[in-house]
Amino acid sequence: MIFDETIIEISHLSHVFGKHIALEDIDLIVPQGTFVSVVGPNGGGKTTLLKCLLGLIEPQEGSIKIAGYEPKQVPSNLIGYIPQIKTLDRTFPAYSIELVATGILNHWPLRLNTEVVDKCCEALRIAGADHLKYRQLSELSGGELQRIYFARSIVRNPKILILDEPATGIDLSAENDMNLIIDEYKEKNEAIVIMVTHDWESAYHHADKALMINVRQICYDSPDIAFSEKNMRKVFGHVGHAHDMLFKGGRNV
Repeated sequence: MIFDETIIEISHLSHVFGKHIALEDIDLIVPQGTFVSVVGPNGGGKTTLLKCLLGLIEPQEGSIKIAGYEPKQVPSNLIGYIPQIKTLDRTFPAYSIELVATGILNHWPLRLNTEVVDKCCEALRIAGADHLKYRQLSELSGGELQRIYFARSIVRNPKILILDEPATGIDLSAENDMNLIIDEYKEKNEAIVIMVTHDWESAYHHADKALMINVRQICYDSPDIAFSEKNMRKVFGHVGHAHDMLFKGGRNV
C-alpha cells in the first residue's frame, strides 16, 4: 500500500440546495492507494459529495483538489465512475463490449477498432466478465451488469475509482466477488477507491479509511476507530450493539 502522496484534498466543503444543507464543512485528505468507504444515512450527503468530486456540482464553499486539478479540469482518464442509479435502457440492442467501449468513446460505437476492442477485453477480463463481451445487455443478470459497469469504469486504467453503492441490486455472492475485484484493482494499480456503501461489514473489512457522514463529517479514520459506538450513534441515531456482531473476525489487511 502507498499512502505517502496526497491525491485528493477537500477543505471546508459545504453545499446547500435551496434551504436544505446537503454538506457542511467536510475536510479530508486521501493519499495514493487508499480505499475510502463513505457511510451515512439516506439524505446524509454521500452522493452530493461524490458529485462534487466529479465536478457535477460546484459547492458554494470550500475547495477540492484532485491531483492538483479542480474537479471540472481533471483529465477524463484519471477517474472511473459507477453511478448509483443507472438510466440504461436494458432493452437497447447492444452488446456488453459496446457499453464498455462508451467509457473510452463517450458515445455508443458504430464500429469498434482493434485498439478499442483490446482495451475493452482487458477491462472485461479484470472484471471477470470476458465471457460476457458479446452477450446482449437485456440478457444480463444484475450481478453481470455490475461487472460490465465496473469494466467500463476501469477501461482507461484510472487512478481513482468513485463508486456509488456498486452492490445495489445484486446478491451477497456477487457483492463479495465485486469487493474482491475492486480490492485487486486497487492493489495492482495503487489506485484510490472512494465507495459509498450501506454495507457496514464491507466498509469495515475492505476500507483503509471510513468517512462517517451525516451532512457534517462525523469521523474520517481507520474503520476500527470510525465504527465506534459513539460515531455510529452520531451518524445513525440509536443502533445499540447489533453492529458489533458484523465486525467479528477482524479486518482483512
